[in-house]
Amino acid sequence: MARIVGVDLPKNKRGEIGLTYIYGIGRSSARRILNEAGINPDKKVQEWDDEDLLKIRTILNAEFKVEGELRSLVQMNIKRLMDIGCYRGVRHRQGLPVRGQSTKNNARTRKGKKKTVANKKKATK
Repeated sequence: MARIVGVDLPKNKRGEIGLTYIYGIGRSSARRILNEAGINPDKKVQEWDDEDLLKIRTILNAEFKVEGELRSLVQMNIKRLMDIGCYRGVRHRQGLPVRGQSTKNNARTRKGKKKTVANKKKATK
């Protein structure tokens, strides 16, 4: 089992796909890392030897922010937006969509489960 920056990579997947299990690494970044390390992207993770893992670790440490460091950076950016009170920060604070999506009908992922509002009773004469 290959373990890089605290993440266990699935051993039966191709190297290019296996690296995407690390937070902050997508397909294109994984391909670039493997090209720099001189590893075939089609080679399975279980076929990597210690030398390959060392090359990948050094590239990741030198060029990328991944896992905990990246998560904390994202959270700090969101907190900064909230502190300065800009529109995006206010939307984060209210738990509403940040990027201009409509909220009249959808946006349930951000808003949460529907809150039913009871209708007003009509006054009897």
